[in-house]
Amino acid sequence: MRVAKLQRSRRVRANLMKGNTMATVPLIDHANASPAVRAVYDDIKQLRRVDDVNNFWKSLANAPVQLEQVWSEVKTVMQPGALDALTKELIYIAVSASNSCTYCVHSHTAAARAKGMTPEQHAELLAVIALASRTNALANSLQVPVDPQFQAG
Repeated sequence: MRVAKLQRSRRVRANLMKGNTMATVPLIDHANASPAVRAVYDDIKQLRRVDDVNNFWKSLANAPVQLEQVWSEVKTVMQPGALDALTKELIYIAVSASNSCTYCVHSHTAAARAKGMTPEQHAELLAVIALASRTNALANSLQVPVDPQFQAG
């Protein structure tokens, strides 16, 4: 028993060092999903033209109502509108980086590339994210008051 526990601990540590994490909930695949979850999965696969759903959705499937709500919101917010699809992905990358969400950074970087993001745009985006993080930290730590002309009236 102790040897198995030690081996598992080593595997977990090795996965973490590789950047792999372990989900805190089971990942529910299509075959093991409830009919309600399968319906959401099928909608995701059809809309995105993919053969399988991402692990994010498989983890949310543990809460089918939340899965449906989040997918519905994603479909609404991420469709092109006043902002084009690539701009929305770039914003998603920036917010995900600020929130230290490795999964979302990877997922939305792939989505942005699929929507036409060039390596130059990606490099520039990362520079803006880094600059904003630095100046945000400075403004917060200095407790700089907002200038009157920047305040909404």
